[in-house]
Amino acid sequence: MTIRLIVGLCNPGTQYDQTRHNAGSWFVESLAKHHNGQWKSDAKLFGRTSKIVIGSHELLLLLPDTFMNRSGKSVAAAVNFYKLQSTQVLVVHDELDLSPGIARFKDGGGHGGHNGLRDIIPALGNKSDFLRLRIGIGHPGHAKAVSNYVLSKPDQGDKTAIEHIIHEAEQTLTYVLADDLAKAMNQLHSIAVK
Repeated sequence: MTIRLIVGLCNPGTQYDQTRHNAGSWFVESLAKHHNGQWKSDAKLFGRTSKIVIGSHELLLLLPDTFMNRSGKSVAAAVNFYKLQSTQVLVVHDELDLSPGIARFKDGGGHGGHNGLRDIIPALGNKSDFLRLRIGIGHPGHAKAVSNYVLSKPDQGDKTAIEHIIHEAEQTLTYVLADDLAKAMNQLHSIAVK
């Protein structure tokens, strides 16, 4: 089923803007910028929204104003208001298990320990069949360091690598919108870290 909603998971507030945990919002903000999207606050969706067109596809972009671990409130509000199926949603989020410069599509599955996904799945009626785009941010090497790591800004090398893979992921979106996820995966997953 064709994607109609793209959600960039993030924490609200300027202090979190450039942190690793907000890599999902970097992707969605980049999409809006490249497709002339205008952001507006949408109280009923608990976030900021922008409408864009890619080819013949109209898309709603959503950046929740809720904190990461309450992302489900905003995503469920958008799904319900626009009468979408969970399979019409693409959730873009940071991924500790991938290095900066790597991104992967994943069709459905569990939350993998990500607090945003952990909240979205029950909010959608325990449906986990939405598409994800996982943006690699790397791992600090120790579980106790994860919280501080994801809430900190990446160094310039990692930031450049993340921005590069976001650009590459944007190029594959036309395949996703044409319901050719295999082609999108093949193209994006073959990119090596620069």
